[in-house]
Amino acid sequence: MRGKRRNRKAGSNPLEDALRALAAGLGDTGVGWAVIGGIAVIAHGVQRMTTDVDAVMVGGEIAISQLIGVLGAHGIEPRADDAESFAQANLVLLLVHRATGVEIDLSLGWTEFERSSIASSTSTVFGHTSLPMARPEDLVVFKAIAARPKDVEDAIALLVMHPEIDLVETRRRVAELAAMAESPELVEGLESMIAMARRAVK
Repeated sequence: MRGKRRNRKAGSNPLEDALRALAAGLGDTGVGWAVIGGIAVIAHGVQRMTTDVDAVMVGGEIAISQLIGVLGAHGIEPRADDAESFAQANLVLLLVHRATGVEIDLSLGWTEFERSSIASSTSTVFGHTSLPMARPEDLVVFKAIAARPKDVEDAIALLVMHPEIDLVETRRRVAELAAMAESPELVEGLESMIAMARRAVK
């Protein structure tokens, strides 16, 4: 395991430091990407804590070995020796920002939904850094597919805070991805989240 946390400048924010390094590295690749996960949820108004970074980039535009090299020049390295083979098998590159120890999960997006969410991401401020963030409606889809307890909480909070979310489109996206994953229960999970969000605003 690599990437032990090192001394930082007083007043620095480890998440922002890691995000700036990631943005610089992915900017050098020229490949589209967006922040997802807890940071994006926070940027869209939900109060919660996070200590790591989740992002997605368009898959197939750069070799994983080359991507690792580019990110390494910005202080981001694999956090396991088998990260490249793991990424090829699971479509997520497990990374760590050396200077801060912040872990980064970089998904390689191959689905039409992931590519669309990257294309429609908006520049949003997190702390003092502007980054491409997935839209609230796309985050709900990501969260519904992940379906872990924290993801369910995030999805409900986003639905409450953003009543403008197009539920017809959200349902369509989740249904498509659930079918691809052969996990029809994810559709039922989304309906439960929508119902809980509606109860929360009454």
